[in-house]
Amino acid sequence: MSITLRTVAAALLCLGVAGARLHADVVKLTVEKREPFANQGQAYERLTGRFFGELDPKHPLNVIITDIEHAPRNARGLVEYSATFTLLKPVDMSKGTGVLVYQVPNRGRANIEGGSYFVDFRSRGHVLVASGWQADIQPGPGIESLVTPVAKHADGTSITGPVMARVADAASGSNTQPIIRGRVTGTATPASLDTSKATLTRRMSEDGSRVPLRADEWAFADCTKAPFPGHPDPQKLCLKGGFDPAALYELSYIAKDPPVHGIGFAATRDLIAFLRQGSPANPLGAAVNHTIAQGNSQSGNYLRSFLNLGFNQDEAGRRVFDGMNPNIAARQLAMNIRFGAPSGAAEMFEPGSEGVLWWGDYTDESRGRKAGSLLSRCQATETCPKIVETFGSAEFYSLRMSSNLVGTRADRDIPLPANVRRYYSPSVRHGGGPGGFNVDVPVDGCCMLAANPNPSSDSNRALMHALVDWVVKDAPPPPSRYPRLDRGDLVPPTQAALGFPLIPGVSLPDGVFVPLYEYDFGPGFRNADVSGVVSVQPPVVRQTLPSLVPRVDADGNEIAGVRSVLLDAPLGTYTGWNPVARGFFKGQIQALGGGYIPFAKTKAQRLAAGDPRPSLEERYVNHEGYVARVKAAAARAVAERFLLQDDADRIVAQAEKSAVLR
Repeated sequence: MSITLRTVAAALLCLGVAGARLHADVVKLTVEKREPFANQGQAYERLTGRFFGELDPKHPLNVIITDIEHAPRNARGLVEYSATFTLLKPVDMSKGTGVLVYQVPNRGRANIEGGSYFVDFRSRGHVLVASGWQADIQPGPGIESLVTPVAKHADGTSITGPVMARVADAASGSNTQPIIRGRVTGTATPASLDTSKATLTRRMSEDGSRVPLRADEWAFADCTKAPFPGHPDPQKLCLKGGFDPAALYELSYIAKDPPVHGIGFAATRDLIAFLRQGSPANPLGAAVNHTIAQGNSQSGNYLRSFLNLGFNQDEAGRRVFDGMNPNIAARQLAMNIRFGAPSGAAEMFEPGSEGVLWWGDYTDESRGRKAGSLLSRCQATETCPKIVETFGSAEFYSLRMSSNLVGTRADRDIPLPANVRRYYSPSVRHGGGPGGFNVDVPVDGCCMLAANPNPSSDSNRALMHALVDWVVKDAPPPPSRYPRLDRGDLVPPTQAALGFPLIPGVSLPDGVFVPLYEYDFGPGFRNADVSGVVSVQPPVVRQTLPSLVPRVDADGNEIAGVRSVLLDAPLGTYTGWNPVARGFFKGQIQALGGGYIPFAKTKAQRLAAGDPRPSLEERYVNHEGYVARVKAAAARAVAERFLLQDDADRIVAQAEKSAVLR
């Protein structure tokens, strides 16, 4: 089914509806496949297809898109794009709830067909939607993608600019590596394969001196099937003498033809604005009354930038999303940038923490920035959503979360606005662990500690239900719960400040942390919006800003926040950090990881090991005592509305079947 909105408008004109403009920003929506979808309760169907949009590059809401003025235009002077979508809906929309939940895909993948709370939402009759917004990933099965124009000069020649890529831990004996920017290859094509116009350096430590390599020692090429200089390849780097696994290589070069990545924000805005307005072209009809967005990690950062850049207002001045859950997201998304890398994280020299990071007004005096917040634009237009923010320990250690709470001076709590609730999951890795009650967890192959099993998904499920009720019924969710400076919950990231226990043979948190640097990307970069043109690569590091992390108890477990049942009945120490065991980054933090240090089973075992933490027997006596602790923790979480009863029942059953103290 392909419905063109201009056709609908023309039909209305024939009926005498003069001047009708039906969301001309989305000009066509094509349902390429409609099929039944298995669902608990009422009948559901899956619709997949593509929508096509047009943007006025001079519209006040669109001019913020970097390079949109350089995008090609159609005969009407508009910029075109297209994106895929997946939509799960009740077959009979009259039996739905009127709630649309949009999940922002993470690197093209959404989870609306799985995920515990998405199953819940379908059983209730909500509509679930995902769509493409990211132009630097390849289309494929199960991937939501966006086709966006390439920026060009007015005469059609290529726009160019500097970019940077880093290579570390190359396999021994390898002579060819992909050029990866933000974990995606092929997103910043070299303007020339002439290596004299680029720079490749090598160094043996992150703070070591850079040693430039001669232009004749490397090539933009693939040398896996032919000796150096190999076959020319703009996406690969070939080194004549092979890569040193112990070295870090940094490539700076001039790229050409940047995609207009920021159009991805407008694509989401316009699709949701279209779906929540009734029209003959809308496959949902007029059945949507409330809209909620959810995003994890990269896609949570997307939502933060979506708000900051003013995209929660559609072109008719209406609110787009009524509620949002940015989950495990600590930064803005480095997307609305010439040669942006939306798939990046928080690695060295990657942008994302330069702008406003806080929900309440704050003056960033340390970096010489004006007062502002992520909500400044939507507050000015009265289009802000209700926000439930959720995150955990790894976001402090890996993603520079500290300044979100206490600013760039780390000297005071930034108050939350009335439309924002914040919930912290203590002692979890990025996204939380799988849960369960296994005492013995093998050491993670990458790192010095076992992988952290402490979960956050159970509390997040309850909080997503609370967000829906807040939006639909105006029923307030539980009070915010997170670490605060005025309560002594936040301290510097050192063993001494944390009071982390000294456990023989176990790594300490000192240095296992990603600092917050102030970068200078050049005068064309708009720091507050993490937008614009980068002209300095690698960027100049102006200063390292102070950062804090949550305080721990005598076991090394974090105290403040929404504690999981497992953390309230701990089997060991759970951390938001885990040191890398080998390679160039040995001893530094595993990106987004977390560790687990089990308690000894008996007092004798812990004394023999010199472990200061009480053993399992000293804490719980026996299996029955442990199960009783779990039951009490689960009941408390349910009473506080941080756990649903069916999850509590499942967790207690797992504890009863576990081998703890058996």
